[in-house]
Amino acid sequence: MGEKVVASNRRARHEYFILETFEAGIALHGSEIKSIRAGQISLAEAFVRIDGKEAWLEDAHIAPYEQASIYNHEPRRPRKLLLHSTEIRKLWDTVRQKGVTIIPLSVYLKNGKAKVEIAIAKGKKLYDKRAEIAKRDSQREIDRQLHDRS
Repeated sequence: MGEKVVASNRRARHEYFILETFEAGIALHGSEIKSIRAGQISLAEAFVRIDGKEAWLEDAHIAPYEQASIYNHEPRRPRKLLLHSTEIRKLWDTVRQKGVTIIPLSVYLKNGKAKVEIAIAKGKKLYDKRAEIAKRDSQREIDRQLHDRS
């Protein structure tokens, strides 16, 4: 079985420089995995909080699963991320630097289990974003010119 990306944080690569990525499991309750498999998850406002010994996925919205009735879950509850203690320690040491944060990039299914790709990231300034857009536009124009010649 391969990986199936369920949700991705599309704005993350536009808003941040990605320094390093990690794969983490998510501790889920009952109906949450069914909602994730149905693609009912949003990472738009999500972030990762580390309290020294544990990592938590905050503000990720997993929609309630309709067939679960009264046994449904809280959509925006904090969810524990499953990482090795050495990875948590590395994240903890890195996040204490100024301007560095940890963000979720994507949620995917791997061998039937939900995984989240998190990244150590540094925020971009407005001029960095403009330069990236200009570079992308010029590359698109070059590709267009090459395509027209052939």
